Amino acid sequence: MALFHAHFPSNTLGLQCMADVILPDRRKDPARPLSCLWLLHGLSDDHSIWQRRTSIERYAAAYNLAVVMPCVHRSFFADMLHGLKYWTFISEELPPQMRQYFPLSDRREDNVVAGLSMGGYGAFKLALNLPERYAAAASLSGALDLNGVWMSEERKGILKDAFDSRPQGTINDLFHVAKTLAASDKPRPRLFQWCGTEDFLYPDNLKFRDHARSLGLPLDYTDSPGGHSWERWDEQIQRVLTWMNVEKAS
Repeated sequence: MALFHAHFPSNTLGLQCMADVILPDRRKDPARPLSCLWLLHGLSDDHSIWQRRTSIERYAAAYNLAVVMPCVHRSFFADMLHGLKYWTFISEELPPQMRQYFPLSDRREDNVVAGLSMGGYGAFKLALNLPERYAAAASLSGALDLNGVWMSEERKGILKDAFDSRPQGTINDLFHVAKTLAASDKPRPRLFQWCGTEDFLYPDNLKFRDHARSLGLPLDYTDSPGGHSWERWDEQIQRVLTWMNVEKAS
């Protein structure tokens, strides 16, 4: 595998951005663009964390797969009323920009998204709002309910700056977006959800699981003992890669 540390300008954010990108060093068909996993970090992390805390490069080597890990800071993937437009950046600007730099496919069936905690929220937010672009999404210990019991005063401050109001009934509300998608004729991305039973986000994950199931969305849900920890996420990202059914490397 090849690892690239990308530094590039964003017109949307008006600043220099960062992403780590993993590419296979041997490709079955050099003329064919690569399937891509967009892998998102959590609230207190950055684009380097998956490389530092897991063996994602080694795991991805078993697949003919690119992995793009962008930095979005503490944004909750939102266009902030009093800050920067991170939703526009992650949903509209970043994908074509990365495809300009790297041989990444733009086909829906070749694009999947995953993340942990805030990144799990971001993965579902992208796939549920833009189901025509992502075939599958995986949330590990996701912060899936922005009005849930996990919200501290500090986090409420972040979200108030992002949304200036509660997120219900907007693209930032996964429960609303899931319901809207289920009532539409848009394609339904496959969803993978895992949370540890000792995680402080576990009650909110159960709530989203039940909501998605009631809507008939294609959700594969599991939980197991564990908390909000890299030990569990390192295990689960391996399951995600198998579940996503991306092409095996030769």
